[in-house]
Order: sequence, then C-alpha cells, then structure tokens
Amino acid sequence: MAHRAEPIALDPPSRHWALAAGGVSLLPLLLQLPPPIAFGIGLTALAVAALARKRPLAGPLRLLLALALLGAVLAQMRFAMGRDTACALLAAMLAIKPAETASLRDARSLVGFALFAPFATFLLDQGPLSLTLGIVAVTVALAALQRLAELESGQPPRRTPPLRRFGRVWRMIAVGLPLALAAFWLFPRMASPLWGVPERAQARPGLSDTMSPGQWLDILTDDTPAARVRFFGATPSQREMYWRGPVLWHYDGRSWIQPRWLQGVPAPELRTAGPGWEYELELEPTDRHQLVALDLPLAAPDGARMSLDFGLYTRRPLISLTRWRIRSAPPAAVEPQLPHTLRRAALELPEGFNPRTLALARQWRAEAGADDAMVVRRALEWIRAEFAYTLDVPLPGRHAVDEFLFGYKAGYCEHFSGAFVVLMRGAGIPARVVTGYAGGYYNRLGDYWLLRRSDAHAWAEVWLPQRGWVRVDPTAAVAPERVFDTLADRAAAAGGVLDDLAPVLDAGDWLRRAWNDFVLGFDARRQRLMFRPLGVDEMTPPRLVLAFAVAAALALLVAFWLVARERGERDPLLRAWHRLGARYARLGLGRLPHEPAGTWVARVLRARPQDQALAALSQRFVRQRYAPGGGDGRELRALIRALRTHRPVSRQESPS
Repeated sequence: MAHRAEPIALDPPSRHWALAAGGVSLLPLLLQLPPPIAFGIGLTALAVAALARKRPLAGPLRLLLALALLGAVLAQMRFAMGRDTACALLAAMLAIKPAETASLRDARSLVGFALFAPFATFLLDQGPLSLTLGIVAVTVALAALQRLAELESGQPPRRTPPLRRFGRVWRMIAVGLPLALAAFWLFPRMASPLWGVPERAQARPGLSDTMSPGQWLDILTDDTPAARVRFFGATPSQREMYWRGPVLWHYDGRSWIQPRWLQGVPAPELRTAGPGWEYELELEPTDRHQLVALDLPLAAPDGARMSLDFGLYTRRPLISLTRWRIRSAPPAAVEPQLPHTLRRAALELPEGFNPRTLALARQWRAEAGADDAMVVRRALEWIRAEFAYTLDVPLPGRHAVDEFLFGYKAGYCEHFSGAFVVLMRGAGIPARVVTGYAGGYYNRLGDYWLLRRSDAHAWAEVWLPQRGWVRVDPTAAVAPERVFDTLADRAAAAGGVLDDLAPVLDAGDWLRRAWNDFVLGFDARRQRLMFRPLGVDEMTPPRLVLAFAVAAALALLVAFWLVARERGERDPLLRAWHRLGARYARLGLGRLPHEPAGTWVARVLRARPQDQALAALSQRFVRQRYAPGGGDGRELRALIRALRTHRPVSRQESPS
C-alpha cells in the first residue's frame, strides 16, 4: 500500500519570503481600493500573519474570519457587484491566506495566488505607479519561488543575499523582455475589445448626472487630473474655457437630475459667433459615458453622439484613458425656437418648495413685464451686492433655495447655479443647470492645459427670445471682496509651498502625460501609423503580422542566446553537471527544467536501477552546491572529474 509523502514543513526564512511575496503583491491593489476597505484588509493581513506565525489558525476560526471579512467588504460596497468589488474580494481572500500556510505546498499556493493581485490592479488603474509596484511584486514572488525550490531539493537552502536572488530573477525576465516588447508594439491590435470589462460598483469621483447638497465638496477638494487638452491653432482665453458636461433639467426640491431620455434626441440648430477651436481631449477614466467639451461642441467625435443639450456621450463606458479630437465654437444663437415640450421641462418646479423664492420671482416678473433680460440682470446685481462665495456652508433643510437666498447668502457654484435656475423658472424664464469644468492650468513644459477635478463648476443657461440659450454664471457675479474660503485661500494658507513646487508638479504631470501617450494611448490607430516617419504610410494587418514575425524571431534568437549563455556555465561544476544530464537526455531521461536533482535521480533509478552511482554523485553535487561552506578545493575538483567521467551503465555491464 502506497503511503502519502509527509508535507515538507516551512523553515522561517522560506515562510518570510512567501509572506513578503504576498504582502508586496497585495500593496498595489490596496492602493486602488476605497480607503476604509484597504485599511481594514491591510490590518487583517498583518494580524493573520502574526497570529499564524507558529502554526495555522484553527479551521472554525479561519472560516469565521473569512465570512466576517467578506461580509464587511460587500457591506462597504453596498452589495453591488463590479470589478472594484471583485478586486476587493480578491484582496480579502489573499489577506487571510497566511492563516493556513505551514507547508511548502501552502507557501507555493500563497505565492501563486498572490500573483493575481498585481494583475487585478490593472483593472482599476494602469498608471506607472501600479506598473512599477506590479513589477516589484513579480520580482519578489519569483525570488520566493526560487527559495521554495531550494527547500524542496531536500538540502538546506542556500543563504543567498536578496539582491543576488533578485538579480537571478531579472536575468530570467530579461530573456522574455524582447519578445514582450515586440508583442506590445507590433502584434496587430483590434480597434475595439472582444469583450467588455465590468463597471465599478462605486463610481469614481467626478461629474455625474445628479447634483445634491454637499455632493460637490468632495469634487472641489480633489486635485487629481480629470483631463488634459492640447489645442491646434487658436487657443481661447482662460475666461472662455467652460467645459460642458452633464446638463441638469429636473429638480425635485433637493437634487438636480439629468433626464436620460434627452440623450437620444439630436442637437438643435446652432449659429456660431466665430471660427472656433480645434483640440485633442485626453480624458482620464470615469466609468461613465459622459465626455466634456469646450462650450459649445460643433459635432460629436467618432465613437460618441451629441444630445439635444449638446452633451457628448460615448458608446462604451470610459474605463480607461481615451483621446478625442473635437471642434468647438462660441455660439451666436442656440435653439432660437424652443419646442413646447422642452419649454415645459425647463420651467418645471416641484410643488411645496421654496415659497419665498417663487414669490420674489413673480414680483420681479410683474415689475419687468416681458423683459426677460431685465430679470436676469436684476438677479445678478442682487448676487453682486449681497452674496459671498465660501466652501463652508451648512447642509440645507426642506426649502434649500429659500435658506440660501434669504438666509446665509453664501455658498459655492452648486448653490448659486441651482438657486438662480429656480428663481428664473419661478419668473417664467426657461432655465437649466449646466455642470462641467471652468478654466484650467497651463502646463508650460508640455504645452497643454490640465483640468483637475477641483476645476468642477456649475453654471446656468437661460432661454431668451431671439437669442436662444444663453450662458449665465451667477457664481462669477459675486463681488471679489466677498469671496472667502476658496481652494486658492487654502493653498495659500500652506505657506505658498505649492507655488514653489510648481515646476516639479509640471514635470510630474508632463511625465504622466508622456506615459499616457506612449503606453496607455497606444491604440490600433497609432499602431497603424507608427512607421509613418520611416516612409510607411500605414501598417496594414498583414504588414504588422510580418513585422511581428521578424521581430519575434529576432527576440527568440536573443532569448536562446541568453539561455545558452546562462546554461553554458562559467562555473565548471555546473557545466559538468549539465553535461551529465545531457547524456541521460539522449536515453529519454533528461532532467526537466523545474525538477530538483533528487527527484530527477529517483526517476532515473526507477528506469535504470543499474545506475546506482548516479545517486552518490547527485548527493555530492547538492552538498557541494547548497550546503553551508560547500567543500574544499580538492573535493570540488574530484567531484568535477567524477561528473565528467560518469557514463550511464549498459545492461551488459550491470552486475548479475
């Protein structure tokens, strides 16, 4: 009856290598998860590794811990499934994996499972930091597998310094790097993916199709990039840069909402007031379908459509960095004839909300008669005379607009635009809220404009006879001496450090844009045109296949040369050992690349019992290579001679 081999127990250094591989692999994924989830999973991983330091945790405890952690993750994600939820569950399972790591097999399972984490990170972020951390994780994981392979050989693992172990890993990676680069640059790319990537359960911070009280504070304090813009030819002034995003029509008394049905209605007539601008918009991932464009876009770019209110929507969610070529122009008249359905939608107000605002609006209408422009001017003059700009605003009650206009009279763009539109609608003037970005930061190093999420802005559009929709920015009407607690004020309170670091920040964002340009933005179109500087107008798929085949062949030749150079050991002991293995390979008993010496010899002896001398040679070789101190020079030379002279024993030579 065959007995199962006892599992090989982990020694402390091998366990440390396995845990290090798991921790380093988990790090890039945690950096892309929501902070509460990342913090909880990270603490759990440290606690589990400490508690299971001497022996695995009990089965019921492991089950309870797994259920508690997975339940906490799902609750934090509100039980919504998406790729971020899946990545968080993967991180949670990896965090509790050390609870059952005691043997060599467990350690290999931990390291192999850990390698899923850096690759899953690319579902959430494809930036240079994620790639760098992923490469570090793979390096540590492969080094850990090397250590585990030495443990499995049956001899004490060598005390190899970590840097030398990492060097071996990098030599292995260098063998496959030329082929990987050839595949990245030359393997024919598809214009669209074969399958879609699931959306996130939790949306990224940024513009959305709703605007609720207090919702914009997170956006206005977020300095991360939202988009980068490069103009071709004329460039508008910064005051003209209104980047149009979602247009909000419906108001329920608390939130402004974008009606979905308007996205399918084509854009109306537009008369421009100038030649306009042409530019390339590089948009960071949002997981939504909404583009932004300089007010107003003339047409939708390829892969997008334009709605009735000049919003641009993509066919696929924006889950990765994308580039769009757009033309915009200042409007002279937008929809001078307003259909009845749209007029009604632009005048609709919920019943039972903001009675003081509606009473004031009716009073202004009675005093202005049919002069809608006069009502608009009166509202802006009131704002200029009595209102202040600040980010420190209390959350409103039921009558939010009344509280803002007749109470604290201070707020930011969310308050000014929403209250202004309610006031206009109360006076019988069609109006709507437009959200997007305003202005931008010019990066002189890269000659492009950077839009940060903190540039998010909300303004209003009112419909006036003969002119159509007209942009009105009530926030800009606030008198300069009543602008308090802005983002600029908060930055200045830091002692002007950001101003001193401006060149560094410019260089950092320029490098990030270069990464986007040469890596993330390398799509099928750019691949076809990449040889244009060499006189090749377009690389068709057959040409790409041919170029890839040539490059792959050269890469394989380089790989074979590196492998041969590595196998053609400068170490005479290894060279003699490899030649010994080649003799048995001619008999069909060659050593497999992953096979330790002891395992290979046992397999040879099962097929050729007469070669008992090979077992003694193998033990001497392993002892010389891996035992602390090895042996003296005389023993080494004797072993090399024995390896060189050993030959497989023929059956005629075997003892009877």
